[in-house]
Amino acid sequence: MGDIRRLTAAELYRHCDPEQFTFETTSDLEDLTEIIGQPRAVTAMEFGVGIDHPGYNIFALGPEGTGKRAVVRQYFEQQAASGPVPHDQCYVNNFDEPHRPHALSLPAGRAVAFRADTDQLIDALGSALAAAFESEEYQTRRQTVLEELQQRQSQAFEHLQNEAQQRGVALLRTPAGLAIAPTREGEVLTPEQIKELSDEERSQLEGEVEELQGELQKIVRQMPAWQRETQENLKKLNREIATYAVSGLIDEVRQSYSEFPKVVQHLDALQQDVIENAADFLASDEKESGALREAGLPGAGGGREAALRRYRVNVLVDHSSSEGAPVVYEDNPTYQNLVGRVEHRAHMGTLLTDFNLIKPGALHRANGGYLILDGRKVLTQPYAWEGLKRALQSRQIRIESVGQMLSVISTVSLEPEPIELNVKVALCGDRLLYYLLWQLEPDFGELFKVAADFDEQMDGSPENQQLYARLLATLIRREGLRPFDRAGAARVIERSARMVGDASKLSTEMRSIADLLREADYWAGRAGREVVSAGDVQQAINAHIYRSDRLRERVQEEILRGTLLIDTAGERIGQVNGLSVAQLGGFAFGRPSRITARVQMGKGQVVDIEREVELGGPIHSKGVLILSSFLGARYAADNPLSLSASLVFEQSYSGVEGDSASSAELYALLSAVADLPIKQSLAVTGSVNQHGQVQAIGGVNEKIEGFFDLCRSRGLNGDQGVLIPSANVKHLMLRQDVVSAVEAGEFCIYAVDTIDQGIEILTGLPAGQRDKDGNYPEGTVNHRVEQRLAELARKRRAFGASAREDRE
Repeated sequence: MGDIRRLTAAELYRHCDPEQFTFETTSDLEDLTEIIGQPRAVTAMEFGVGIDHPGYNIFALGPEGTGKRAVVRQYFEQQAASGPVPHDQCYVNNFDEPHRPHALSLPAGRAVAFRADTDQLIDALGSALAAAFESEEYQTRRQTVLEELQQRQSQAFEHLQNEAQQRGVALLRTPAGLAIAPTREGEVLTPEQIKELSDEERSQLEGEVEELQGELQKIVRQMPAWQRETQENLKKLNREIATYAVSGLIDEVRQSYSEFPKVVQHLDALQQDVIENAADFLASDEKESGALREAGLPGAGGGREAALRRYRVNVLVDHSSSEGAPVVYEDNPTYQNLVGRVEHRAHMGTLLTDFNLIKPGALHRANGGYLILDGRKVLTQPYAWEGLKRALQSRQIRIESVGQMLSVISTVSLEPEPIELNVKVALCGDRLLYYLLWQLEPDFGELFKVAADFDEQMDGSPENQQLYARLLATLIRREGLRPFDRAGAARVIERSARMVGDASKLSTEMRSIADLLREADYWAGRAGREVVSAGDVQQAINAHIYRSDRLRERVQEEILRGTLLIDTAGERIGQVNGLSVAQLGGFAFGRPSRITARVQMGKGQVVDIEREVELGGPIHSKGVLILSSFLGARYAADNPLSLSASLVFEQSYSGVEGDSASSAELYALLSAVADLPIKQSLAVTGSVNQHGQVQAIGGVNEKIEGFFDLCRSRGLNGDQGVLIPSANVKHLMLRQDVVSAVEAGEFCIYAVDTIDQGIEILTGLPAGQRDKDGNYPEGTVNHRVEQRLAELARKRRAFGASAREDRE
């Protein structure tokens, strides 16, 4: 079995020697620019930002507080600094289909310049058109066109008038219009005079009137055609004048952007629209617009303001002041905040929109560069993931409302032209989220090929401790805190190892470390010190524990008052002190629990009462099943296992999960079978396998301290202690009061490798090993267990034989 290993005080805590540091305070140290403790993540980031192929986006996975986002931003900004500045993006009107605005891409800074040039052009066009249409030449030519219409009408009526006179008929203008009446000697005949005429004369006059009436109808029918012709002539004149007025101005702008074909096409369309809607530049209000339309000028549909909106340039993204590629972090990645949106404005109780109300999203701002998103936030925002996925797959940014995307809206809305997308995206999230996406999202693997896995711990070698001190100095300066002396920095490093639960490791969870630095700085300030010492760090730790340990204190109080039954003295058969850990927010504490076992003759079943009442989790149930396997294999290889045993956590009213109590349950079971008492001054933690080996568990520091606090409250006597797996010794970073008690011999911590070692400590009897004949020595624990199980088997056989005789 070997010697029982009782741990020394030196094995319970790994000190960070302040003398290894050469600085007096952290202000003497340079900032740490490199990233420590994350070699795997750093390699992944270097690869992710370096490879330029579709789908090689990055998912930074790891616990919160490990600095994932900061590292991602740092690498993105380093790469972006040497990258090209992307093009500006803007939207302009589509004069043929206004609901489908055109997208223009211009070199950095040119979009704003184009917008300014367009605004100046529109102002200049208004002045030029006003001058052209108010010129004497235009007024003369317009008057000529109108006079041609009047002359044609006058000539037609004059010809009809002359012909009427020759036939003795007059063409008269009446309130109802033109009329033809018979005359004699220049006087219009009255109805009485017409009646006095002979039938032949009346018939002749009626024929003349009817014929001239037909001629008059022809003239009247021709007049709308003459007016239309006149209007066409006026339009041609207006187009000619407008073309003359605007072509030179637009040519100047067109020449400035001749290297951009889409801009030239837009200016050509703009020129045509200006010519067709010249009146919009001349009208100052709707009333004047209507008057100009009546005057023959085209357009006039909303006045000058409407014209300005139609010809404006909506600059979506401006990189005029950018240096390198953009790096964008979107804190609220809703669907519209990612892909952009089309806003509306209220007018006369109606919502209106146009291309000027198109707003950019994070993908627009990051286009040509890098975008950082929180994975959980993206997935919790409705349709945000679908929008992001669609953009990355199509490599286009298509601005659509959610209703349009889902095809649930049939009303006409804007359909902006898609913009080409070239962006590197990094999602930050925990490991569970990453693996769930891999499992459940078919497209995830194609879109995020690079996994940057951030570790929550790093090796605690002396070299890394030196780097860690520089990291602390960097954080202290960044937060504007007081400098820490060497002892203070060493105490923070020790606390870092305790946070990660491993004496040979250091925590890379910088959020908690930064909190500790701030709180230690606070206590140093309260004490009036300019340098933070180890005492300030310890006070910050103690204060944090005190703020969080109300429930731990209540549990300890109820144990001391006898409400919760936990013995720390004496011996009991089938009863052992187990240890568990309760995690409440950011605070964890150990809680002792009484585990009991009862044994009777049966069919080889070990009943887990927690499982039977559905309070035990699957891992705990697995541990209990291992116990029956261990008992059968060790003690009943040649005989049936003829016992019925029950195990339970006493006074447990919530769920029990984990296998860290399986060794304690086995000790209680062996004690009950062998009828051997177990020392109640000891507590046990550790899982066990089918071969009786004790395996490592989590939370070993909190478990030891939880039992130590109870024993100290009742009085330390040197007999109390805890059994832990030997594999957990390297994880020990116990409180100083526990270390001092062990050093003074007031408390014991044993490291065990097997159940046999543990049962010897708990019972004070040797466990015993089989001799060459396969028998355990008498007086040993294993011999008593084997003999009791054999006796139960004999009783069961005898009971079975007696039952058969009774049946016969």
